[in-house]
Amino acid sequence: MDNVLFILGDASITLATAIAGGLALVGVLLVVMLVAQARTGRERADEAHEALVRSAEMERHLAGMMQVQSEMTGRMQTMSEIFGSRTSDLARLVNERLDSTSQRVGQALQETRAKTDEGLNKLHERLAVIDRAQSTMTSLSGEIVSLQSILSNKQTRGAFGQGRMEAIIADGLAPNGYSFQSMLSNGYRPDCLIMMPNEAPTLVIDAKFPLESWQRISAASNPDELRQAQAGFRSDVGVHVKAISDKYLIPGETQDTAFMFVPSESIFADLHEHFEDVVQKASRARVVIVSPALLMLSIQVIQALLRDVRMREQAHLIQKEVRELLADITRLDDRVNKLQTHFTQASADIGNILTSTGKIARRGERIDAMDFEEPQRLAGE
Repeated sequence: MDNVLFILGDASITLATAIAGGLALVGVLLVVMLVAQARTGRERADEAHEALVRSAEMERHLAGMMQVQSEMTGRMQTMSEIFGSRTSDLARLVNERLDSTSQRVGQALQETRAKTDEGLNKLHERLAVIDRAQSTMTSLSGEIVSLQSILSNKQTRGAFGQGRMEAIIADGLAPNGYSFQSMLSNGYRPDCLIMMPNEAPTLVIDAKFPLESWQRISAASNPDELRQAQAGFRSDVGVHVKAISDKYLIPGETQDTAFMFVPSESIFADLHEHFEDVVQKASRARVVIVSPALLMLSIQVIQALLRDVRMREQAHLIQKEVRELLADITRLDDRVNKLQTHFTQASADIGNILTSTGKIARRGERIDAMDFEEPQRLAGE
């Protein structure tokens, strides 16, 4: 036992020492193992405790989650109910809007249809008017062609101017105020004679206007032809004016001025615009160029003069009637005064009568107020 097994540093290691050391080492190992096991148990206990804590926490979390889920479910149910009611309200509102919109659209369609029908009816009426106007234009075109054919002939053209002049005079004057194609003392027959008032000389109207020369001016195609046509027109008008002045201006029988009738307003306007010298020459020859409008105005003036003359002729009759009227008014005034006097006397008599009737009424009241029974009773006693 005391044998040295080995030397460690300065110490000698014997068997007993080795056994003691080994036992000590085993004890230490045992202690270490026990400590390790104890530590492992505490750790496991801690881990189990932590697991229990974690499980409890997880249960709490799970319970909280279940509660949240139940709350969420309730809220979802509430929201679904709200959404359902809102959806039904929205559907009802949409249906109402759709109904009102469909009603308005239907009404608008009906109004549009009515307006369209009305527009179509008016369009048909206008088309009918256009058709009538077209037919009228067709007839007018035929009449224009016939008028052109009339104007192309000198005799018929003269008859046309004579017809317009006769129509204007016949519309404005009485039948005894004019005469057509009457013979003068020199044997010539003017187109018309207007009877002037107060036995004044008659007014001569001539309707033979040189329209051929005017048409040649319109038909001129170059300046030379235009100048020739204008010169020819001036010459023809001068010849015609001289003929009127020589044939129809008779002192004491006709007026010292005669009318030359132009059957067109446009020709009359062009004549005064481009041929002022011709108009002045005719005026110096005491021949007045008149259009249909001027002739109508002249006839109206003559008609007013005739009316004034007739009024002057009847002036003495009017004065006589006025004097008779004044005498009647004087007699009426006298009779009214007499009637007023009678009314005044009657009013006074009526006042006297009322006074008498008042006295009679008062006497009757006094009589009615008397007591006749009391004196009889006293007499009996």
